[in-house]
Amino acid sequence: MAFFDVLMAAMSPAAALRRGTRQSELGDMKGAFVLLSRAARSGIPEAEFRVGRCYLEGAGVPPSRADGVRWVERAATKGYVEAQALLATLCLHGMGPGFADASPNAGAGLFGGQTTTEPDYPNAAKWARRAAEGGSAEGQAVLGFILTSGPENLRNLEEGDRWYEKSAAGGCPQGQLGYALVLARDTSAPETQAEVLRHLSQAAEKGLATALYLYGMVQERGLNVPQDRAAAAAHYKLAAEKGHRGAQARWGFALMSGNGVEPNPVDGESWLRRAALAGDPEAAALVGDIYAKGGTLPPNYAEAAMWFRRAADAGHRGGARALGMLYLTGAGVVRDQDEAARLLGIAAQAGDAHSHVDLGNLLLRGHGGEQDSVRTREWFEQAAASGDLIAAFNFGVCLAEGVGIERDDRKAAEWLRRAADGVINAQYWYGRMLVEGRGVDADPEEGRIWIAKAAEIGMIEAQVMLADMMLTGRGGAKDHVAALALFEKAAGQGHTGAMFAVGAMYGGGHEIPWDRVAAQRWFRTAAERGHPYAQMMLGRYLARNLAGEVNIEEARRWTERAVAQGLQEAKADLAALPPAPGQAPASSSEEKTAHAAGD
Repeated sequence: MAFFDVLMAAMSPAAALRRGTRQSELGDMKGAFVLLSRAARSGIPEAEFRVGRCYLEGAGVPPSRADGVRWVERAATKGYVEAQALLATLCLHGMGPGFADASPNAGAGLFGGQTTTEPDYPNAAKWARRAAEGGSAEGQAVLGFILTSGPENLRNLEEGDRWYEKSAAGGCPQGQLGYALVLARDTSAPETQAEVLRHLSQAAEKGLATALYLYGMVQERGLNVPQDRAAAAAHYKLAAEKGHRGAQARWGFALMSGNGVEPNPVDGESWLRRAALAGDPEAAALVGDIYAKGGTLPPNYAEAAMWFRRAADAGHRGGARALGMLYLTGAGVVRDQDEAARLLGIAAQAGDAHSHVDLGNLLLRGHGGEQDSVRTREWFEQAAASGDLIAAFNFGVCLAEGVGIERDDRKAAEWLRRAADGVINAQYWYGRMLVEGRGVDADPEEGRIWIAKAAEIGMIEAQVMLADMMLTGRGGAKDHVAALALFEKAAGQGHTGAMFAVGAMYGGGHEIPWDRVAAQRWFRTAAERGHPYAQMMLGRYLARNLAGEVNIEEARRWTERAVAQGLQEAKADLAALPPAPGQAPASSSEEKTAHAAGD
């Protein structure tokens, strides 16, 4: 019988087609192509279609998209519906009739690679309609896609929905996915929710990558099905292996975090990188986080910046914010607060609330352009008008400081008062305006109450200002013990001015026991962080043996640092120090000059 088939194939094109089809089913694509091409040259549409597929897939012949398109078009023109459906898909990939290969070895464009040619929607619609009307479920799915998601001039939502429904009924996975998405527009009815899940799961069972990914999300989140993270991870893995970049990102994250699968950070990072390089911004941001956090290795901020840049360039607000913070601190990139302001602006415009606040603070310090200031102020104003208290606070600060708008203390006080009912920072700012009489009648007592509210909740600046008011008795009774406690609390959280204040209080002259050893310790802590008065005071303590330690050379170094920062009082201290070894004592005229420079 086999010998008879071979003999008939040599004589009959139809027999060659049958024999070639059988050989392809057995996996002998090279032998199959020889037989199929013989049948195709005789004009049999099915053979032309199969030869076209061989060229497109590189099955039994070197891949050639141009030859593949040409053979598929021949079959489609003769009414072969499978060829018409495939040609419609090729047109969507920019490989319609007349397509020429950009390179001779570019056969993966449709079946796993990327094409750079623009879609040919008009031809795709023409061939998809012919295939759809000829009963092709695949053609119906393509036509449904074009009518629902194609260019505006080709859209017909109602007709597209009908073709998707027909395709789904025909068992086409693309049609089942499309119809599930059609039904998902309104899932208020329980029966519709069940129908969506049925079609989606059917498409996933047939291995459609997008359906696998979406059904994985349904399982991970427990959307009308029992939550099953392990099943979700399995679906992500299958879709990832088929090249779905969103699934690659979710599978990589699952491996990194152990979400439904045994943790494997090495493989997880590899999948996240693959998704990021394919253009997934969420994956790029996650890879950036991995490098920024470090883990078992020290953080690599330069590498993190590269991945955050990928995410930011794709419009990912988290990536833009993270990169902005790196520019703000100079970690892994050259410190550039204007670039930080630009990136935070991108994140804020995309809806990141924290970036709104960070950008506002940067603009208040003079970074970013005038356009940034105006745009940010407009965001704050619009959000504030809708009742957002954080935006009301930021808008009030813009008015108080003249950022993106003419300064208006009265309006600033009004907005800050609104925000003070729910925003700690606004309580502090409004309290300051009451104390200073900016935009409102001066009322130190009321101002102190608002500042105390912010201090109690933990705002460091409010703690420092309240402590200062308790020292002087402004807006209420003096209370040096309570002031010291507040200064120490703020100092413990890194506030340099509070560190100096604690040293000054322990140094004497206040209603607490003095402790010059503790005072010197606090002055040193503040001096090491660049506080000029603390540097001067530390120099005095070391030079005058005020805490049981004398070190003239170190005293000179600290005093010189204070002078270098422009502290005039420190110049007289420096001139009064004994000369360094090998340095002549200052003459009386030099001393006068030094004193004159300090005046």
